[in-house]
Amino acid sequence: MRIALAGNPNCGKTTLYNELTGKAESAGNWSGVTVEKKAAKLKRKYNTFDTEIIVIDLPGAYSITPYTSEEAITRDFIVEQHPDVIINIVDGANFERSLFMTTQLLELGIPVVIALNKYDIVQERKDRVNIEQLEVELGCPVIPITATEAEGLPALLAAAVRVAKQPQKLTIPVISDAEILKRHKLVEKIAAKSVVKGDNLKQVRRSDRIDRFLANQWIGLPVFFLVMWAVYAFSIEGLGGFLSDYFNETLFGEVVPTAADNFLSALDIHPFLHNLILEGVVAGVGAVIGFLPLIMVLFFCLALLEDSGYMARVALIMDRHFKRIGLSGKSIIPMIVGSGCAIPGVMATRTIEDVNEKRITTILTPYVPCGAKLPIIALFATVFFPNASWVAPSMYILAILVIVIGGLLLKKLFLWDSTSVFILELPEYKKPSLKYAVNQMLRHSKAFIYKAATIILVMNTLVWLMQEYNWILQPAADQGQSMLGTIGSVLEVVLTPLGLSGWQPGAAAITGFVAKENVVSSLAILLGAAAESVLSTPGGSLAQLFNPVTAYAFLVFNLFTPPCFAAIGAMKGELGSEWLWKGLLFQIGVGYTLAMLISQIGSLVLYKTPAPGMPAAIVIGAVLGIFLFIKIKSTAAKRQALNLAADSRS
Repeated sequence: MRIALAGNPNCGKTTLYNELTGKAESAGNWSGVTVEKKAAKLKRKYNTFDTEIIVIDLPGAYSITPYTSEEAITRDFIVEQHPDVIINIVDGANFERSLFMTTQLLELGIPVVIALNKYDIVQERKDRVNIEQLEVELGCPVIPITATEAEGLPALLAAAVRVAKQPQKLTIPVISDAEILKRHKLVEKIAAKSVVKGDNLKQVRRSDRIDRFLANQWIGLPVFFLVMWAVYAFSIEGLGGFLSDYFNETLFGEVVPTAADNFLSALDIHPFLHNLILEGVVAGVGAVIGFLPLIMVLFFCLALLEDSGYMARVALIMDRHFKRIGLSGKSIIPMIVGSGCAIPGVMATRTIEDVNEKRITTILTPYVPCGAKLPIIALFATVFFPNASWVAPSMYILAILVIVIGGLLLKKLFLWDSTSVFILELPEYKKPSLKYAVNQMLRHSKAFIYKAATIILVMNTLVWLMQEYNWILQPAADQGQSMLGTIGSVLEVVLTPLGLSGWQPGAAAITGFVAKENVVSSLAILLGAAAESVLSTPGGSLAQLFNPVTAYAFLVFNLFTPPCFAAIGAMKGELGSEWLWKGLLFQIGVGYTLAMLISQIGSLVLYKTPAPGMPAAIVIGAVLGIFLFIKIKSTAAKRQALNLAADSRS
């Protein structure tokens, strides 16, 4: 049996799906979080029926008549795949708006059960819903539920299984989708007979008062920066940092390496395998896993912010500023999603109808620091800026500046204009769910550990082998003569204008394109970090390669050049091959130029001396400036010609 979950955005549909299936898909206070259908088996806890039940989570939609890509996916699945039953999630806090789609679903001939969600809010408002009358008006079962607390779900599933075996009985009149006004009047009539509104004026006034401050045109953005600073200070310098210090200095600095060394010595295995496991696997993977507590605390805090309704306000705040660079608030949604992982963030751009706005957003979304980049931020912040809580928030401030300036550049270079209109329903502020926050934290942690146990493990093994052997597979007398050393030496020439010296930074950056966490593990292997209480000791092995300025520049280089290969694959799916290459060249240019400016200018300001490679940096800067000037001037002339042609036709 297949049960499809359908409903408006922000109705609690994905929360219900996660509870029924045990999955941990992202849920959000905006449309576009679910951009494709997802399917999973019903958890054994709820499946008390003699049949296998598949639950399908469909993208949020306001209507079966598709106006967006999400609504098209929902309509196509319901009409073409014909599920056995539809559970229509109706938002109890926005009753009439939800019923518009309900009346359309009831006309399709597929059995429907109404899940009246957020019933706790209904009761808090003292709204009186006559369930029996509503069932009479709609001709289908109506089950009150609270998805966040898993209340009412057994009754909901029992009703769904029951009606799936019965023919659909249509009691409402069939109305053409073109007759929108008539459908709205039908919805108003059903609501008037079934619901008596309570006095929720106090609650509305409370949300409005908070929004006057948090969503203010001038105050909203500084408040957002302060909130993010507090989150990262708590995650890196507070609880997350305290636990990560234990993981790095004690667990993976002493306990695990010593235990592994003793165990391998007792087995008396070959020295090659002994060194591979100890210096490649333990040192590399340990350097990454050491930051797991920090990541868990961060995503727990971000989940609380999202579930409270605050992140929806961030989208509204950013809409005002994004319009100036050819974007809208729709673009901030993929970027917020991308703060967890760039891949779903890039995929979320498919909800943007305007093709030019979608291209810009797809190219700019990977600039938002994702969870994979957090270990790099934490490592360099700990080693070169101890007790400085500004480093991680500065990456987000820098990301916003890069997105704004990058959007303006893309608009100037490629004649892009947006016609998109951003409409967002702001949810009421609510007490965030600890259960939801814990689930999101565990989801990201699971993905992080899985990557460490697969991609990073394999990459670390390869890195260790390449830095131990030369191209004729003989032990390298010197690391610089190894396979990885020769590759890094070639890249050293490219990175010299960034003030970087040595082959190790280039080699580590290359491994970061497989998975960004590899930058940390590769540096741990290349610098023999297993021998000195892991990599994150202030003034330790990393100080051989960087000073604070070049360390910050290298951090920026890794964060603002193209993302990992998997995210690049997602970009190709949204942009196509031609625009993918344009986007990658743009990302490389931005990340390289930004790191070069930070290194060269920072060295002059702080150390009163130029960083290595300054002559080359000056030449590169001049060439880049001339190219941009010519390209922008050419694009402006083309724009003027197009405008003149349009005027002559009119």
